[in-house]
Amino acid sequence: MSKDISDLFSNLDGVGLGEMVNKGEVSALELVDESIRRIEALNPQLNAVVHKNYDAARAIAQGPLPDGPFKGVPYLLKELASMWEGQPTTNSCLYLKDFIAPVDLEIVSRIKKAGFILVGKSNAPEFGWALTTEPAMYGPTHNPWKQGITAGGSSGGSSVAVATGMVPIAEASDGGGSIRVPASNNGIVGMKPSRGTATFAPIWADYWHGAAQFLCVSRTVRDTAAYLDAIYGTLPGDSFAAPPREPGFFLDQTKKGAGKLKIGFTVTAPDGQTLHPECIKAVENTVQLLADLGHEVEEHNMNFEAEAIWEAYTRMTAAVTVDNFNVLKQFVGHDVREDEVAPVLWSMLTYGRSLSAPQHANDIEAVKMASRNIASDLHKYDVYITPTMPQLPRPLGYYDMTMTDLLAYNRLIMSNGIFMYPFNISGQPGISLPLHWTPDGIPVGIQAVGRNNDEATLLRLAAQLEQAQPWKDKRPPITA
Repeated sequence: MSKDISDLFSNLDGVGLGEMVNKGEVSALELVDESIRRIEALNPQLNAVVHKNYDAARAIAQGPLPDGPFKGVPYLLKELASMWEGQPTTNSCLYLKDFIAPVDLEIVSRIKKAGFILVGKSNAPEFGWALTTEPAMYGPTHNPWKQGITAGGSSGGSSVAVATGMVPIAEASDGGGSIRVPASNNGIVGMKPSRGTATFAPIWADYWHGAAQFLCVSRTVRDTAAYLDAIYGTLPGDSFAAPPREPGFFLDQTKKGAGKLKIGFTVTAPDGQTLHPECIKAVENTVQLLADLGHEVEEHNMNFEAEAIWEAYTRMTAAVTVDNFNVLKQFVGHDVREDEVAPVLWSMLTYGRSLSAPQHANDIEAVKMASRNIASDLHKYDVYITPTMPQLPRPLGYYDMTMTDLLAYNRLIMSNGIFMYPFNISGQPGISLPLHWTPDGIPVGIQAVGRNNDEATLLRLAAQLEQAQPWKDKRPPITA
């Protein structure tokens, strides 16, 4: 092979590598071997990958592959919720330590059809309930930009693996910022799609009443768009229905101009906390860039009862978590015990079991009302810009799942996810883009939020920003 695989792997995104394989210019096996080499070199420092699937990946790479856009591209599945038949699905929890997925989720079937090759699974916090990735089962994932700060969560392992070049793209999921936060902390792209973007069949009807969605983290906007094309679409009877799209619709958006958009922005946190100056600067610089690109921009602060809505949301998710464990019992064979989960998760289960049916119904209604109010407040804007995070990445240990005071723990999540969870509740798409770095080299993402089911506008604008202020060559000190 005349081309240097390491250089190709470093310089091309997933779509680019898939094109090379489809043209026969590189082989899938070469890409898999390069990904494995990088994981083995970097993972001892970073702990981003917790399950390795090397032998199977090499075997698949040498067989027939689907002619999808990501043909032969190495890939990591997040160690949370998604079931890939024959693979561990522990949710980083002792209760599921021996669980092997009996089926593929429909999303995973679509991932396979896109041509991805699974080389392993990425680290995640226990049952995803953290804005960091430090599960007791697997240990902490480390931020490659600066020692001692969190990589973010819950898609922290995936984000570190992408940021450091172990893989070009990896699975991520988001119920309160879990795609966007680690994307921000690692200087990469992370989009939470709209409610109802994809099906959760056959295991789940939906996830958190539509508030949690699955997608990916990547280094380029077009990879995110092509991945959305790959997994997009619901099934008849799903709780939330995605509007029909032609194949390749989202990738096509990245090739179009953004036009002139009406864009709102804020540097004021809905809960009144003081934002870090670098988070403010990230938004202000982005807004200036947007104005220079010809967009109409105006400041507009969100106005909603942050604490009351968060309390209803966390009660709702606590009750749903109890139900999730009831579903998993059929696979494990016994009810979860206190010694099989993190203390804060046991507190959540205890709390969820204490809630009455009327309370749960009231909380679902409160969340739905908040959804309408948040989306209606911002509907006049094509796109709304916020900081991804109100503060810089917290130190490791800040989100401590050994806490037993659930309300105190959840206040940490609320405060640091203040620009995240409102859009899980409203169902609107939001994308974190790596448009700012602090003077000492810590990435700071900005979030762009669109109207419901309008990922197209977000992707067009994100592609324009990527072209105007490229981040492709910004790499962390620890990298392949």
